[in-house]
Amino acid sequence: MTFRIALRALGRNKLRSFLTMLGIIIGVGAVIAMVSIGEGAKALVRQQIAGLGTNVLVILPGTVTLGGARTGSGGIQTLVDSDARAIMQEIPSVSLASPSLRQVQQVIASDQNWSTVVQGVAPEFQQIRGWQVEDGRFISQADVDSTAKVALVGQTVAYNLFGNESPIDSIIRIKKIPFRVIGVLGTKGQTGMGTDQDDVVMIPYTTMQKRIMGISHLQQIVVSAVSAEKTQEAQQQIAALLRQRHRIQPGRDDDFNIRNLSDIAEAASNSATVMAILLGSIASVSLLVGGIGIMNIMLVSVTERTREIGIRMAVGARSRDIMLQFLVEAVVMAACGGGVGILLGIGSSTLLSYFARWPTLINPFIVAVAFLFSGAVGVFFGFYPAKKAANLDPIEALRYE
Repeated sequence: MTFRIALRALGRNKLRSFLTMLGIIIGVGAVIAMVSIGEGAKALVRQQIAGLGTNVLVILPGTVTLGGARTGSGGIQTLVDSDARAIMQEIPSVSLASPSLRQVQQVIASDQNWSTVVQGVAPEFQQIRGWQVEDGRFISQADVDSTAKVALVGQTVAYNLFGNESPIDSIIRIKKIPFRVIGVLGTKGQTGMGTDQDDVVMIPYTTMQKRIMGISHLQQIVVSAVSAEKTQEAQQQIAALLRQRHRIQPGRDDDFNIRNLSDIAEAASNSATVMAILLGSIASVSLLVGGIGIMNIMLVSVTERTREIGIRMAVGARSRDIMLQFLVEAVVMAACGGGVGILLGIGSSTLLSYFARWPTLINPFIVAVAFLFSGAVGVFFGFYPAKKAANLDPIEALRYE
């Protein structure tokens, strides 16, 4: 009964009721859209981190002081092939280790050429980084041992050198040296910094050392711990082992650096979480503004309907009946606005994802919270006008013009 009376009262001023609900509609829609953008960003960060591999440590050469000046990272070349083998064989918390070298080179195939990153790796690199091979095979230990002139190409390189044709068994030239293509890498996509991970050619690291770069040291060693829980332990054990192998005296600085990608991943994920909370908080202000609009219009409604309230009290309506009527009206406006706002938020998120190419992820829990919060706004901001209506003196209300 009270619900029907509330609907009739709102129906008498349809435009005013709609304009009042508009604040709630925009507020709920904005909350859902903004949180969806934040959740989408978090999902994208997690996807990019997964593309780097799990439980990964990267060991880089350290610095050296020359004439009082310290060089940057890589100023001293102390990492060698035997370091990578020792890490994998002597540290129980490490599952895999792969030497790695990188250099930008011009790659030529027939009448096409492309400047790309040539990376020398070991067979273990595939599992450490989670690389899939779309066609052909990955580098084998036999390729490494024989410094074979074989290569895998990323999707970007394959397209620019071979178009839609299969590059398997084709010949590419790197520094005028012919390499046979043995595989095509699966798609990795871009990193958070916009780097194209598919713009790469992989060859055995021994071939990279001897035939391309002419060096005997390593630029980095990529390591995978046995589990996420063991990553910190592996980092400490690797540091101790390398200090021993490189004969670093106590109190002296390390001649290497170890980067823990798990820490980078956690920092990136935390940043995305903070951004999602910030966006949601800003959008929630619209809900509060909508609630103030409801309170304002309900106060106006109490004033306009003072005589109606007096008549209802005269025929037996109690104060709590009057209070419930106005409270229900406020909640109905807020809930209807919340329902429309949900549709607006989901629609906006879908359109943003489609046209702006922004990653969005709609969380059903956030949708439910936004709807319940809109109802709570109706109760909170509708309580004072309802209380004011319930406290009217029936005699004064009947005399009101």
